[in-house]
Amino acid sequence: MKIKNVLFTALLSSMVGFSLQAQVKAEKWSVFELTLMGPMDGNPFTDAKLSGKFINGSDTVSIQGFYDGEGIYKVRFMPQKEGSWNYSTSSNHKKLDGKTGNFTCTPAQTGNHGPVAVKDTFYFAHADGTPHHSFGTTCYAWVHQGDSLAELTIKTLSKGYFNKIRMCIFPKSYDWNNNEPRLYPFTGTPPKNWNFSRFNPAFFGNIEKRIRQLDSLGIQADLIVFHPYDRWGFSSMNRTADNLYIEYIIARFAAFKNVWWSMANEYDFMNAKSSSDWDHTIELFAEKDPYHHLIGIHNGAIWYDHANLLITHASIQSEETFRANEYRKKYKKPVVFDECRYEGNIPWSWGNLTAVSMTEKF
Repeated sequence: MKIKNVLFTALLSSMVGFSLQAQVKAEKWSVFELTLMGPMDGNPFTDAKLSGKFINGSDTVSIQGFYDGEGIYKVRFMPQKEGSWNYSTSSNHKKLDGKTGNFTCTPAQTGNHGPVAVKDTFYFAHADGTPHHSFGTTCYAWVHQGDSLAELTIKTLSKGYFNKIRMCIFPKSYDWNNNEPRLYPFTGTPPKNWNFSRFNPAFFGNIEKRIRQLDSLGIQADLIVFHPYDRWGFSSMNRTADNLYIEYIIARFAAFKNVWWSMANEYDFMNAKSSSDWDHTIELFAEKDPYHHLIGIHNGAIWYDHANLLITHASIQSEETFRANEYRKKYKKPVVFDECRYEGNIPWSWGNLTAVSMTEKF
């Protein structure tokens, strides 16, 4: 009987373009996921347009969908209000258009405090009012080092040392990061023969797996969108490619409550990007993210103007932690020293502090 039910579901899905596995319940601030079967011809990442509209009383939220490969399309939604939500889809393809349904948003369970936002100008708090005091660490390329190291990282983080982690979406090429990643974000051939309009869903699915694991530990995922430590050409894409990539990661990742957006690690070391490019990127996240997750931009030698109203907090690399109050008054927003040198035993001066010296920094 189970096999028959699976076959019936698959057959009916292919007929109506709708997965019968759509959720009927979703916890507040969790992920509701709608799955549709649609066209595979042409370039589904750019040719097919899909969006969802979610309505609960006077609240209406519009969400962009995304293509997940193998004819699978998804719309992910983070409900922020309890009760009954009705939804409908819009698309330029008949198999994806006009699909309707509803689900119930149930109360948040213990440990689910919702996404983090700025509170009282200088502080952070979760959506339910629980304060968030950032005790962060950095693991730039941990999701690209293979499953064994990634699982070891999760095991270490599960001990409760940190509640935020800075991590790169793109692979990184630098000392101690010279291996080739197991997965690449685009279809093509390494090192630089990529089709920037065709994403590799498995690459982004791996990151989603890690975001979910971090969330289960109560850890915020501060996702670094761009960085300069690159040998594959991902740091020098043109604006058209950047826009496609940004809209894709927003559609895939924004429904996760523990996501923060970091425009770049050491943005000023990315020679292919101008000031107007960074202004545009910030504006795009502010416009396209329906949940308005936190937005920051991390500096190398030259600081971005953190007074930009679309930036929610000052993400700073500086040894001068004693100037925190000065920066807070200047920018009138939370100040996070995301890098002031690291505790470690490497030869570089930025990564050889003792534990005592690291503590003294703060």
